[in-house]
Amino acid sequence: MFSNLLKFILGFFLAIAVLIGSGVAVALYFMNRTAIAPPKPIFANDSPSLQAKSPKPTETQASSNSSKEPTPSPSATPSPTESPKEPLPPGAYRGHVSWSDGLSLRSEPNQDAERIGGVGFNEKIIVLEESQDKGWQKIRVEGSKQEGWVKAGNTQKDDE
Repeated sequence: MFSNLLKFILGFFLAIAVLIGSGVAVALYFMNRTAIAPPKPIFANDSPSLQAKSPKPTETQASSNSSKEPTPSPSATPSPTESPKEPLPPGAYRGHVSWSDGLSLRSEPNQDAERIGGVGFNEKIIVLEESQDKGWQKIRVEGSKQEGWVKAGNTQKDDE
């Protein structure tokens, strides 16, 4: 009878020790998993300095193998004393970039299209057209011939 009581007590303490040990192991596992910060995502309309720090390998290879002009970085807002305003095409309107980090100009209206340049915050633009799904706008940088597609919602129409 004494041996059965001893077996019961030892078994009980052993079970408690296993439960506590496994609980501590699980807690440490999840604490370590949440302590590791994920890499910062880079979005298409991030400033060029962030994109230059971590280029994709395919972009680096494509840019070194192509004979295209280098992609221009966003320029400062032109001063109002520059050349007079050019006439607008039918259906176009003047605006400015409202996204604080500026925008990437794309060759086509989709996220995977080639980046052909950039437009800085508050820079004057001309919105030429919108895509059929209204998710993209074709713009021209005012004072230059640079045209491309940007995500809709990141520009504002200017009141003239």
